Amino acid sequence: MKITVDIDCTPAEARAFMGLPDFEPMQKRAMEEIEKRMMDSLERYSPEALLKMWMTPGSTDWLGDLMRQGRK
Repeated sequence: MKITVDIDCTPAEARAFMGLPDFEPMQKRAMEEIEKRMMDSLERYSPEALLKMWMTPGSTDWLGDLMRQGRK
């Protein structure tokens, strides 16, 4: 004998039916924190910030070395 049962429910309904915990609020807070950290990191790597970092006095030695190697 073979019995097939089809249940039509959402994942939230299935979790509640089985008594599993709802992690959605915790996941939402974690994702907001990750997004905030990513946006902060993006600001540090904007084209303007990179140019300022690369073109400060003393840090352009690599650029001169690169130009000299290109002439050879």
